[in-house]
Amino acid sequence: MNNRFISAHAAANLIKNGDTVCTVGMTLISAAESILKALEARFLQEGAPRDLTLVHAAGQCDRQRGNQHFAHPGMTTRIIGSHWGLAPRWMAMINNNEVEAWCLPQGQMVHLYGAMAAGLPGRLSPVGLGTFVDPRIEGGRMNARTREQPNLIEHVTFRGEEMLFYPAIPLDVVIVRGTHADEAGNLTTDEEAMKLEVLHAVLAAKRYGAKVLAQVKYRVASGSLHPKKVTVPGTLIDAIVVCDDPEEDHRQTSSWAFDPALCGDIRLPASESAPLPLDLRKLIGRIACRYLTPGCVINLGTGIPNDVIGAIIHEEQLGDQVTITVESGIYGGQQTGGTDFGIGRNLSAMISHQDQMLYYNGAGVDITFMGAGEMDPHGHVNATRLGASCPGAGGFIDITQNARHVVFCSSFTAKGLEIACEQGELRIVHEGEVRKLVPQVNQISYNGELARAKGQTMHYVTERAVFELRPEGPVLVEIAPGIDLERDILAQMDFRPLIAPELSVMDSALFQPQPCGLAARVSRS
Repeated sequence: MNNRFISAHAAANLIKNGDTVCTVGMTLISAAESILKALEARFLQEGAPRDLTLVHAAGQCDRQRGNQHFAHPGMTTRIIGSHWGLAPRWMAMINNNEVEAWCLPQGQMVHLYGAMAAGLPGRLSPVGLGTFVDPRIEGGRMNARTREQPNLIEHVTFRGEEMLFYPAIPLDVVIVRGTHADEAGNLTTDEEAMKLEVLHAVLAAKRYGAKVLAQVKYRVASGSLHPKKVTVPGTLIDAIVVCDDPEEDHRQTSSWAFDPALCGDIRLPASESAPLPLDLRKLIGRIACRYLTPGCVINLGTGIPNDVIGAIIHEEQLGDQVTITVESGIYGGQQTGGTDFGIGRNLSAMISHQDQMLYYNGAGVDITFMGAGEMDPHGHVNATRLGASCPGAGGFIDITQNARHVVFCSSFTAKGLEIACEQGELRIVHEGEVRKLVPQVNQISYNGELARAKGQTMHYVTERAVFELRPEGPVLVEIAPGIDLERDILAQMDFRPLIAPELSVMDSALFQPQPCGLAARVSRS
């Protein structure tokens, strides 16, 4: 069985023209760089493999590496994924109509792998109804080239309820990554910073007789792996590549080649990190954190939420009252951010990506904090297509559709906005060039009308104003101290909002550098 250990070049040669290839990872975590780089090199040298379909659940880039190795015209002609916010080459190809591009909710994709593995024709789910994923709107199509194609997703009625049907996607190759492989091919993921959906993708591959290619850091003797630590049994893996340059091609994350705290092997002593400076992002996070409640389970989305809210909770000594989760499957601890989204140190738990999405889609979290790009008078929110940028949905639709309370975190305007917090008041130093409160969002990522119909609580939080979604639509309920309602808010919007009779001014403590007393506020809620 040792002949399953092959070079990266040999692994790349196993992929044929026209294959449908599935890769597993998130940001750069678990990216099989040795195999992906060899595949790209083969295409650039030989022009093959070409006409591939790339399938991926989460975004898998750090702006330079990851599944961007597939991003060449002719190499990939169709991509079915959820997120490209850290993949500039993919976003350029999508915008330039150089690839057929479908965006599906991240959670539905990882659940679809399980359905495929079970031999089912696809997955039924209400997730995505009323958003751009709904075939009655855009059907998940991300460019003009894709709009020429027939529907991939179907709108159906099942037992009297509206659903979307996400069809099975026959696979030819699945590429995964692990830590150890023994000589029987058994694979562990001990040093990975996430559990991900590795086994489910592999089982989906086996349903179609697809090849499973794995990259590992270590080759070990048969019998040396504890059976409970085996993520994928060797009988399910066809070829294994041992990375010859782990520092470069088997990095634990984009920023760290390996940190044992990120995979839970060690726990670091509690440290008092310096508070974040009171800038625009922290101010928005502070305002949003007022909606925390004792004992709540929250989700942090990418961007402002993941980058600042965990730090604010730590600074305000709220850690014992709040359970932080991220879509990758992590609980508690201190989250990293930016290109290392989805990981953390000193975690209380780490579950698989698929299991976490089952929780988000079923029980749902108490509060999700999400980034946003636009909102319109209907309460629709766009976070998936912003001008020439098409980051896609990621887990946004799965999580916001099912959370009990959605708190969007966004600057009021974009591109050039500068603020100052002075003596408990907010001052707009320079207004942004791009307006975010628009007559009609560019793409419906969150459907405000459906949210209102089911009574979901939603707030749209900015540095100067807070809107609350009410039965009549989004209503302006708060403004920052120092802000002029007409000049700084109404004149910077492209629609006239409803204004609450009880319009209030935010607490000036939020606009001062010292901790603002959130713990006392939460304990009273």
